[in-house]
Amino acid sequence: QVQLVESGGGLVQPGGSLRLSCAASGSISSIYAMGWYRQAPGKQRELVAAITSGGNTNYRDSVKGRFTIIRDNAKNTVYLQMNSLKPEDTAVYYCYADIVSYRGEDFLSWGQGTQVTVSS
Repeated sequence: QVQLVESGGGLVQPGGSLRLSCAASGSISSIYAMGWYRQAPGKQRELVAAITSGGNTNYRDSVKGRFTIIRDNAKNTVYLQMNSLKPEDTAVYYCYADIVSYRGEDFLSWGQGTQVTVSS
């Protein structure tokens, strides 16, 4: 069994910063990609950023230059550093991990979601 636990969301003023963390634990042999999606009220879930086990990154255009995804493979943890936050970044942020278990199963695991609200 695998669990992803997120932390770091909250309320911040426009222009502020937040750092999200997501730690994976359980029956994990290896992790391929890790990343973050977000979902705003009334909108579809969208990919924010992703990082491979080798450190290659991918960002949606609207967050490039403001968000940075970082990964600590030794801790099975992924971070999302969010700077220069805008009201349109308000959403529930979900982390995910592409996990290979000790039984050789390959599956996606999801965090519980953390609310990020950008408002004055």
